[in-house]
Amino acid sequence: MNKVQNEFEETLKRIQSQNGVDGVIVVNNNGDQITSTFDNRSSVRHSEMMMKLADNAKRFVRNLDPSNELTVLQMGSKKREVVLAPGKDFIMMVLREQNHKSIMEMIRANS
Repeated sequence: MNKVQNEFEETLKRIQSQNGVDGVIVVNNNGDQITSTFDNRSSVRHSEMMMKLADNAKRFVRNLDPSNELTVLQMGSKKREVVLAPGKDFIMMVLREQNHKSIMEMIRANS
């Protein structure tokens, strides 16, 4: 395993180990799953919605400022928090219970 793959796996493990994390999905830019902690049916459904949402959010940010790009999209409801993090070659989605420490707080603390 190369260094990048190793860091990727370690980051996934760290995120998944946090209290309240329901699951993590990572897809490539074509929407093909790289990894998921959900069952296959949920993974496919979440991946499809995630790709549409990420595409719309990227367009929205570019429309506001063409020199800018989306780095993270964080959304919350009363019960759940969803974070989409598009990378160069992938998009990661983390779904977690809302009553725990924010995913963004967790990511910032570990950076």
